[in-house]
Amino acid sequence: METALILLIATVVALAAAWSRERLLRRADAERNRQEVAEQRSRREKELREQAQRTAALFDRMVEGLVVVDGGGRIRLANRAAQSLFGFEGQASGKSVLEATRNHEVASVVARLEKELEVLGHELRIDSMDAPRFLQVNALALRDGSGANDGAILVFHDLTRLRQLEGVRQEFVANVSHELRTPLSLIKSAAETLLDGAKDDPAALARFLQIIDKHANRLALLIDDLLLLSTLDSGGLRLDRQPLALKSTVQDAIDDLQPRAHARDVTLVNRVPASLVALADNDRIRQVVSNLVDNAIKYGRVSGTTTVDGSQLADGRIELSVSDDGPGIPKDAQLRIFERFYRVDKARSREQGGTGLGLAIVKHVIQAHGGEVRIESEPGSGARFVLNLPSGSASSAQ
Repeated sequence: METALILLIATVVALAAAWSRERLLRRADAERNRQEVAEQRSRREKELREQAQRTAALFDRMVEGLVVVDGGGRIRLANRAAQSLFGFEGQASGKSVLEATRNHEVASVVARLEKELEVLGHELRIDSMDAPRFLQVNALALRDGSGANDGAILVFHDLTRLRQLEGVRQEFVANVSHELRTPLSLIKSAAETLLDGAKDDPAALARFLQIIDKHANRLALLIDDLLLLSTLDSGGLRLDRQPLALKSTVQDAIDDLQPRAHARDVTLVNRVPASLVALADNDRIRQVVSNLVDNAIKYGRVSGTTTVDGSQLADGRIELSVSDDGPGIPKDAQLRIFERFYRVDKARSREQGGTGLGLAIVKHVIQAHGGEVRIESEPGSGARFVLNLPSGSASSAQ
């Protein structure tokens, strides 16, 4: 009897111990599962945060402005480009599109997406203190599973630079057309006069043939300058860079222009040191000097002086300058003086002739040499055009 009781007690104790061990094991398994779930949730949250950060960084590197709005028309996300385009002040998230952009047209695009699936190629203008900006917006409506409005994505492309280039192109075409039309009209008029009978008068024949020849040369010069500028723009100009004694090159240009200088009683002075050597293309530098000296003769003072100077700078580069003693150039005109067809005094420029491309060619040729050109002028004190070039001396090349 006692033995049976002892066996019963032992069995109960063993069962209790087994049940306790099983309970502990279950608790351990549950704790391990809980920890694994927590770790998985933590890893997933970390991955989602990293993915969100990568996505935000990607959006911020986009050139296009990106704005994402929710179903209520409030901004969920706006990248850096969008902030720059619209000048967001502070955090845009949570604001309405109208509050953030201060542009009714953008807000109207968002409103359209409540009924339309997409808005493509919509252009708008943003007026600012500096200059207007032109944008193109492409927008896509977002819908939830039931088809209800869930917001929209708007992508903004900045068209301002394209509009500016289009304006430059149109102005350039208009200027070229004008420059071509003037000599062509004079040539046509002279030819018609000769055909109408003036050819029978030797004096009239000579006079009108001179007109035709003069303006045909003007047309040829304009076409040559346009072709040269086209080559410079495309980077196709090949320079024959050689150590160049600048005094001799400058003198060649001056000698070519002596008849024009004599007609206006202008004295041309070459003060470039004989030892000054640049690494440059002789023909192109001669063309640059010719253009600058020719301008100085045209727009300088009658019976005045045009001087070409040269020196070596402390950094080893070569500096050339062409100075006149004319009326000078106004400050506002100095900012545009190297633009194509820009003229300070249009009436006088037409009278003096030329293509209006000379200074633009100077700028591009010098830049092709790796140099720079600038103007120094005060009204009433003449003008000084200064350019620099790489040195061609052995010491500078080392």
